Amino acid sequence: MDQSFLLMLSNLLHLHNHLDPTASLLSTTPSSTSTSPSSPSSLLSSSAAPLLFFTIATVLSYITTTAAATSSSTTSSTSSPSTTTTTPISVSAFRALSTDHIWSIEPHLRDSQWRSSYGLSYPVFTTVVDKLKPYISQSNLSLPSDYAVAMVLSRLCHGYSAKTTAKRYSLEPYLVSKITNMVTRLLATKLYPEFIKIPVSRRRLYETTQAFEELTKLPNMCGAIDGNAIRVNKLSGDVQNPSAYRSRYGYDSVLLQVVADHKKIFWDVCVKAAGGTDDATHLRDSLLYNRLISGDVVWDKVMNVKGHHVRPYIVGDWCYPMLSFLLTPFTWNGTGSPAQNTFDAALMKGRMVAVEAIGLLKARWRILQDLNVGLNHAPQTVVACCVLHNLCQIAREPEPELWKEPEEMGHSPRVPESEKSYYYFGETTRQALADDLHQRLQSR
Repeated sequence: MDQSFLLMLSNLLHLHNHLDPTASLLSTTPSSTSTSPSSPSSLLSSSAAPLLFFTIATVLSYITTTAAATSSSTTSSTSSPSTTTTTPISVSAFRALSTDHIWSIEPHLRDSQWRSSYGLSYPVFTTVVDKLKPYISQSNLSLPSDYAVAMVLSRLCHGYSAKTTAKRYSLEPYLVSKITNMVTRLLATKLYPEFIKIPVSRRRLYETTQAFEELTKLPNMCGAIDGNAIRVNKLSGDVQNPSAYRSRYGYDSVLLQVVADHKKIFWDVCVKAAGGTDDATHLRDSLLYNRLISGDVVWDKVMNVKGHHVRPYIVGDWCYPMLSFLLTPFTWNGTGSPAQNTFDAALMKGRMVAVEAIGLLKARWRILQDLNVGLNHAPQTVVACCVLHNLCQIAREPEPELWKEPEEMGHSPRVPESEKSYYYFGETTRQALADDLHQRLQSR
């Protein structure tokens, strides 16, 4: 029991017994011999007055203390959760988190905290800041570089709108949008060449093809291609052809095309088409297609399979065109020969690398689940997230649960006259690989 309440009760008992020694405060029967002062003035002049004043003061003190404690407890219990979620993340508060003492925290606790807030561990975060800082400094931004990067990563990681981010960081929404556009543009341009590269070096190409062969039993595979519709929150009123952005799944979007290696690292990214565009058309409009068709990309690794020269190739589903450097399944429903069906199963196993890489991308950077930036800035935001994804994969950041996409639907594209020679070369390569795989599996 509270000590002040015990004191108050003791004083009341003492006072009552002093004024009427024949009665007990705890008695339920009124005393017939009770005597009391005839007036308040006589009571005040009696010897009990100091004790009465002390008792009144004790009662008032107890009431005040109890009310204050109750009020404080209520305020704390009701406002504590909202304080944690709505307290603005000021520069000073962020600086307190990111000063040198953070290295004294247990690494797994420190990095878990930063992944929860910014989508990546503290060392990877500092890498991003160090690489962007020279460019951000040139912009005369009034905010520290690490604070600006943290704000943008928080938005990309959690999918916050500019308005929500502005509340959290005590900034104006227009300034949040401006900083987001600046940081994502820098990621998509300055860091892209460093972290998204075609595997042309002999060492990396050998490592990639060997890993894919272990996975699929198909030689010289160097990547998997896939497309994905990135939902756009809303289209602006000045879009000339809104229906072009309507994806096959029924929502407005822009189209992402990626090529991934065995580590689910993207080595090519393209966001050039509206969501209603088919995968084959998007590929043909990409820089990668033009570089491969023109022979600008040289893969110095040729294998002989069943008398055919097989150069490194990527694999995709039936929505992509068959080309000398891009192999697709024979059928989409398993109606081919045993050798063809075996090849299709192996190819689709390799293609799943790209599917899972996109699932990781959208799980890590949730803004891509419902893109809430202007359409003009959508492509650079998507590419920026791809750069960050590669940083996470290279640093071996923990992989979250994959974001699940609807099952791919589509049909085989037509073969234009300009692609017929590439198609025939790809077709003979595919058949040679299928026959070789089937023979090797049969002989075991």
